[in-house]
Amino acid sequence: MSDIYESAANSLGLFNSPCLTKVELRVACKGISDRDTLSKPDPCVVIKMQSHGQWLEVDRTEVIRSCLNPTFSKVFTLDFYFEEVQRLRYELYDISSSHNGMREADCLGAMECTLGQVSIKIKAGHITTEELTGNNDYVELSFSARKLDDKDFFSKSDPFLEIYRVNDDNTQQLVHRTETIMNNLNPAWKTFKTSLNSLCSGDHERILKCTVWDWDSNGKHDFIGEFQATFREMRSAMDGRQVQWECINPKYKVKKKNYKNSGIVILNQCKIIKMHSFLDYIMGGCQIQFTVAIDFTASNGDPRNSCSLHYIHPYQPNEYLKALVAVGEICQDYDSDKMFPAFGFGARIPPDFKVSHDFAVNFNEDNPECAGIQGVVEAYQNCLPKIQLYGPTNIAPIIQKVANFASEEMHTKEAMQYFILLILTDGVITDMADTREAIVHASHLPMSVIIVGVGNADFTDMEMLDGDDGILRSPKGEPVLRDIVQFVPFRNFKHVSLQGYIIKCLFIYVYVCIF
Repeated sequence: MSDIYESAANSLGLFNSPCLTKVELRVACKGISDRDTLSKPDPCVVIKMQSHGQWLEVDRTEVIRSCLNPTFSKVFTLDFYFEEVQRLRYELYDISSSHNGMREADCLGAMECTLGQVSIKIKAGHITTEELTGNNDYVELSFSARKLDDKDFFSKSDPFLEIYRVNDDNTQQLVHRTETIMNNLNPAWKTFKTSLNSLCSGDHERILKCTVWDWDSNGKHDFIGEFQATFREMRSAMDGRQVQWECINPKYKVKKKNYKNSGIVILNQCKIIKMHSFLDYIMGGCQIQFTVAIDFTASNGDPRNSCSLHYIHPYQPNEYLKALVAVGEICQDYDSDKMFPAFGFGARIPPDFKVSHDFAVNFNEDNPECAGIQGVVEAYQNCLPKIQLYGPTNIAPIIQKVANFASEEMHTKEAMQYFILLILTDGVITDMADTREAIVHASHLPMSVIIVGVGNADFTDMEMLDGDDGILRSPKGEPVLRDIVQFVPFRNFKHVSLQGYIIKCLFIYVYVCIF
């Protein structure tokens, strides 16, 4: 471990008292009031977090049809900051009367609390939280079944599968509920992914109770059968083999003389997805690949004008240079060759002066690397007189470029590089949809993004990218696998140390968020 890393880790209390952790929230409701005499409610819970005086939606549960006592399978994963009061709001809705989703749904009630309350019981239900510790890996499971009992008179059963984790105190925690396959005694449920912490608390011998039900529209689902398993048993499906269990109805087993089972449940695939943290890479001998991207759009002002953010003052650095040096000096200590690729975006570049959003600042596309932070500074200063500041402010191309480098690294045997992209920009980006898509894709790679906002623009829209107020999603609704973006308004650090904040981002924020 290098001296600067050890010093930073100790000064921030990284190992002794981390300032945040991951927690999982699970929601259940009991005794929901039935306002409709003709049918039961179709409940859904929306979780919101307070930010700057406003309630912002974090996520929502699935809708459970015709149920007064729902246990939702949706698991909410949130950052818990020990030193902050994080206010949450839970809103319970009945979707049954709504034809236009949540907009016209009936609100049945709401409650507020802080995330610091580990276990909360409320009139309409209860909420439990669990800290994620230990194994950070995910597991991908694919179940099917054959010859399930037929519980319907005029059609076949509509089966779904529930998996419960049996805790040390013998209580059961719902881990996953599959979708319902209609009219099918041989269902193949969709592949799903869950963390090993959620599935078995990292204990491969922990009992998992699995139950198969026949779905009914009135909420009174018919019991088909159950079986017990462990994750150690499930791991046998990792090498392409199937693992199967008999689905047993205990009542039938006692009453029926020749009873064998109520069907067979099959695990077709078990795949472990390793999740490595920033510290895993560093402590394993990994090198950081530090890349810089600089905003050269016209909104920065004419570099020849002293009011421009790109103005080269003879005696003091501009804000772009201050931010570059502040972050670069931290990252370069973990880069063995001290060679940093530097790119620009939003400018017309020679010789044809077409707009580019990922050009090499040294104009050497085959080798965009600069020797140290000083080399980046010199390339930046030499570049300014040769380009025409233009626009728009698109950052998706540069994120995609670095993501391609990270993707290639993941497919090597060593995979010993972690990529950090520093983006310096003066305003709100114009390709938000493409940027969200690029970030969601990059969240699966050994890569993090630090965006530093330079100047006095309104960066409110940019803050949504770092996921602090909720889970960032692509335009298609796909969530990020992990939070890889940190947005920093540089004006907040004009009179304090930006280096200290960046160390915190790299060694605490990234470490805990990658799990």
